[in-house]
Amino acid sequence: MVEIARIERSLSRPRFWERVFGPEERAALNKKSGSRLAQSAAAAFAAKEAFSKALGTGIRGFGLQEVQLLHDDLGAPCLCLSGRAAAMAAERRLEFAVSVTHTAGLAAAVVTAYTESP
Repeated sequence: MVEIARIERSLSRPRFWERVFGPEERAALNKKSGSRLAQSAAAAFAAKEAFSKALGTGIRGFGLQEVQLLHDDLGAPCLCLSGRAAAMAAERRLEFAVSVTHTAGLAAAVVTAYTESP
């Protein structure tokens, strides 16, 4: 769970954008403005934190920008992994499901890690 106001303040810093959001994620977020931008960015940040917990490492060993919260053609959220985040997930043979939501002040994400049957 993340306070939207905290992320909204951070969005004014270019370094935050580069360190936290991947290229496809930045492109999707740049199409939004105002409170929708802040809510979406906070939901993405919450998803990154939830991913790190589901992976079992906490936020270490990979860059946050390697975990992108994107949406499929129907609008369902999905995680797109790259770099060390993808390698760590592959080493553990894990797939991930994500759900995000927000209120006016908080964004939350739940990430479930699972393995496909052999």
